[in-house]
Amino acid sequence: MANILHRIKAYLYENPLTKENPNDLVARVDSEVSLTVKDIAESAALRGGADISASAMEHATNLWLKEMAYRLCDGFSINTGWFTASVHIRGTFDSPLEHFNPDKHRVLFEFHQGSELRKELSTVTVEVLGLAEVGAVIAQVVDMKTGSVDDLLTPNGNLKITGQKIKVVGDEPGVGILFRSMEDPDATYTVDPLDIVINNPSELMIVLPYLPPDSYKLEITTQYSGNKRQLLNQPRTAVFDRILNVT
Repeated sequence: MANILHRIKAYLYENPLTKENPNDLVARVDSEVSLTVKDIAESAALRGGADISASAMEHATNLWLKEMAYRLCDGFSINTGWFTASVHIRGTFDSPLEHFNPDKHRVLFEFHQGSELRKELSTVTVEVLGLAEVGAVIAQVVDMKTGSVDDLLTPNGNLKITGQKIKVVGDEPGVGILFRSMEDPDATYTVDPLDIVINNPSELMIVLPYLPPDSYKLEITTQYSGNKRQLLNQPRTAVFDRILNVT
């Protein structure tokens, strides 16, 4: 057995996605920050795991990733050993003569862990920190047009959000649902309150606003406390831990 080199900390939450066992729990990694290519390059240089400078590694990595994306767009699949990537077409064709229709069909990329990355799992252990102090938690996002889970968004389409204590209530400033651009964190797109079709503590159904092609963080801010008769004095914000994409 490989030596344990890494320790992941995780909190336990109620599982809103299963009904068979109402008492089961799920673990969520207590992630401090999302690392960029620059962060990884600087870490490798600092640890002594790189024989080039951090800036040179960052530059080379960005060039490689850009070329990978270019070749994926030509229909090639990629196998780095650490991960695989491929391009897929989603949507059905009604006849052999039907052409690709962007309004009906969608091209998307899929990434999966490779054999080298799987080997690293044997060096990881998990430290369970106990039950989390639960405010609002977003567990899963489903794009209803494409069926994409925790990935794609269809602007002006329907989005199903499940979680805990995510009912949007309260009159304090900021209460509501918004999508924050990963490219420009100051650029946000708010869901019209009239476009919240289902508004339950564990499930929301919304109509998405227009979202330009970009990557987004989903944020839900609410004063819902779990008590129908009492709102929180200060709103709480739940931030989904997955990045959502408009292609």
